[in-house]
Amino acid sequence: MRLSGIADLPLHDGHVPQWLASRMKRLASLVLRVMHDMYGPDGIIERLASPAFFQAFNNVLGMDWDSSGSTTVTTAVIKEALRGSGVPVRVAGGKGRQALNAPRELLEIAREFGLDAERLITASRLTAKVDSALVQDGYDIYHHAFFVSASGKWSRPRDSCRAVSTCALPPRAGAGRAREARPPYQCLATGV
Repeated sequence: MRLSGIADLPLHDGHVPQWLASRMKRLASLVLRVMHDMYGPDGIIERLASPAFFQAFNNVLGMDWDSSGSTTVTTAVIKEALRGSGVPVRVAGGKGRQALNAPRELLEIAREFGLDAERLITASRLTAKVDSALVQDGYDIYHHAFFVSASGKWSRPRDSCRAVSTCALPPRAGAGRAREARPPYQCLATGV
């Protein structure tokens, strides 16, 4: 296991202009399809787990300022771009109130991909708990998102503590996918 990485980004406020957000979504959809063709769904998860890649992806999509908002914006753009794309990767949660939807969305993702929903939800809750316990900047957790591939590999961007983790969750019994099994608590700050 290895640490996926850390990216220190300044905290800024404001909003991405709608014209830029719509262009970012269209471009993200195309880039994610190419990434799927080249690396497969697990390769997308592995790349999104790298803070350096994630920030570069953000810049390629057109948001060329490096701030904490880039994580929330890029995550929302990826979530929207993957919807109906045919790429077997999904995003649960998001910024603000959307973060509270993560368990329900993970249940839907698990049903779609035939994964163990309880394991995904537990991993999501554990990473959120670690985030809330480790935040040292005085801010509350305002972003909780979870990237999941069809095989059960997941990645969790952490905007508040600037780290990303990734883990391959064991499949359900009889799913026919051999994956390295690690309890979620061993994956909180490591990469695959």
